[in-house]
Amino acid sequence: MLDIKAFFSRLLKDRPLTEHLMISVIILIVLIIASLSAFSYYEAQSGLEERERLLQIETEQSIIQWMTLVDEGLKMYDDTLDLRMKDSFEGFLEAYQDSGGDPSRMNLEDLKTGLDNTMDLYIINSSGVIEYSTVAEEIGVDFSQIPEFYQYLTSIRESDNFSADRVVRESSTGAIRKFAYMPTPDHRYILELGLVPDLLKDRKLGLSYVDAAEDLKKINRNLQSIRIYDIFGKTVGNKSHVPTPLQQERIKAAIQERTGNQSYDPANKTATDYIFIDLFDPDYPSDMSLVIELTFTTAPLERSLNSIFFTHLLIALLALLISMILAFSLIRYISKPISRMVADVDQIAHGDLDHRIQHTRGVELTRLEESINAMVGTLKSSLTRAQESEEALKQTNENLEKIVEKRTADLQNANAEANLYLDIISHDINNVNTIGLGYVHILRRRLSGGDREYAEKITRTIHRSSGIIHNVATIRMIHQKRLPLQPVDLDRVIRDEIAHNPEARIHFSGCEGLKVYADSLLSEVFSNLISNSLKFMEKDGDITIRVSDEDREIMVSVEDTGPGIPDELKEVIFNRFKRGSERQTGKGLGLYIVRSLVENYGGRVWADDRIPGQQTAGAAIRFTLVRVAEKEKGRQG
Repeated sequence: MLDIKAFFSRLLKDRPLTEHLMISVIILIVLIIASLSAFSYYEAQSGLEERERLLQIETEQSIIQWMTLVDEGLKMYDDTLDLRMKDSFEGFLEAYQDSGGDPSRMNLEDLKTGLDNTMDLYIINSSGVIEYSTVAEEIGVDFSQIPEFYQYLTSIRESDNFSADRVVRESSTGAIRKFAYMPTPDHRYILELGLVPDLLKDRKLGLSYVDAAEDLKKINRNLQSIRIYDIFGKTVGNKSHVPTPLQQERIKAAIQERTGNQSYDPANKTATDYIFIDLFDPDYPSDMSLVIELTFTTAPLERSLNSIFFTHLLIALLALLISMILAFSLIRYISKPISRMVADVDQIAHGDLDHRIQHTRGVELTRLEESINAMVGTLKSSLTRAQESEEALKQTNENLEKIVEKRTADLQNANAEANLYLDIISHDINNVNTIGLGYVHILRRRLSGGDREYAEKITRTIHRSSGIIHNVATIRMIHQKRLPLQPVDLDRVIRDEIAHNPEARIHFSGCEGLKVYADSLLSEVFSNLISNSLKFMEKDGDITIRVSDEDREIMVSVEDTGPGIPDELKEVIFNRFKRGSERQTGKGLGLYIVRSLVENYGGRVWADDRIPGQQTAGAAIRFTLVRVAEKEKGRQG
């Protein structure tokens, strides 16, 4: 997507104000003229297209009205022939009865002669097939292929009534005939007469679908051609015309759906409308409905639209040229005093503080001139004061550097002293504790009763002291050394820590082959968690260590059957110096170490209930570690 702000920024970068104004005004003028021209063009285009659409609608409505009027006229003429044809069936029925109901014994040619050769005779069986006729081409025509017409014929055969049809074209010869039907008394056959009307034969009636359609071309100059198709898709009038496959498809769709459709041919610049005119009359067996194909040329419309487009484009370009000339002259007039002021400011900026801005026209520019002159005077005074202050600032900076150097040295000494104390705690005091444990061990063997119990308490106290020193050393190592992470065998680390607590009941089902990213201090996590659980449980309590593989993460859970952790402490027990209970010792460093190590390994740790919802049923410390992928395991192997 185009960033307008960035576009203008690149366009106007490092250009003088005159060009800034000129480019901005030109862009504005282009946008305004383009918008007005586009609006005017689309208004003209819409008006022209609307006129063409209305003319096309008027043309379509006219063809529908004319076709309907022609059909009504033909229907009125058809009805005048009904009585004549009904009387003609008397001899036809008499001949059928004389034959004993066997059409093969009837002489149809003699009957036709008796009707002055004005009518052809047809006999249709119960299957809808013409078995006998004076028109050889019609014998064998099967009306069952036209389900609706065959159903109508069946209803005639089963009745006792005379039925007249419209003037239609014979399917085999294409001759125009007026058909009428009469069932035989035994209802086995339908007797049919086909009359060629004199007026239609000689075209004296003056009613023609084709002639009416041709008159329509005078209404719409864009109407290229009109073709008429009957309900069977056959061309009415121009017999030499053969519809293309696309035309046949459109005509068939209009007949089946009994509605119109449209198609457009961009290559030939034509639009073709197929209009379905519903002329079906339930009083007649034949459906006289028509499909009218109107082909309009779009070339005149396109030429008009192109002419309108180029006219609007020419006017827009002319307006743009005149606007740019006027804008350039106006901007030059406005920007001239600003350019002089810029030259004066540039001279001042190069160090000539005694130079003054020349007088300009315009209230705003005059005020700007006075303000700049006042500012230059103030700047000159400020520079003088700044030079006087520079020496004092230089002296202050030198003193400040000395103070920083001294404080840095003090911090380094304090850090060295703190490390010395830590070394004393972790080494010398630990050595003293070791010696003390040796003496107490000797006393425990020699004492008994209450004295022996005091010796055991001293032993536990010394062990706790050593634990505190160990925790401090561990924390120091975490913050100072930052050991690199590498694949560590989790199963081996857990089993080693279990082995260090042989007196505890620790359950672990194993996790062979599972490696995580950690360092040599991973064992401290399990050591602190096991010690923490033992501290709060009764002597017969159990510890369970569970390991589950969750795709990229490994979740470890150290659970015990102790008194559990209250909900209000679950979020804070991992903080430094936070005690979970008065029974806990060691200044709350164990769980802080656990959290520090787990987070260094890219995991997270939290406190939970061993059994969800049962806080007093025991505690569970759960944490995650990053699993080593199989590919990296292979490289390690």
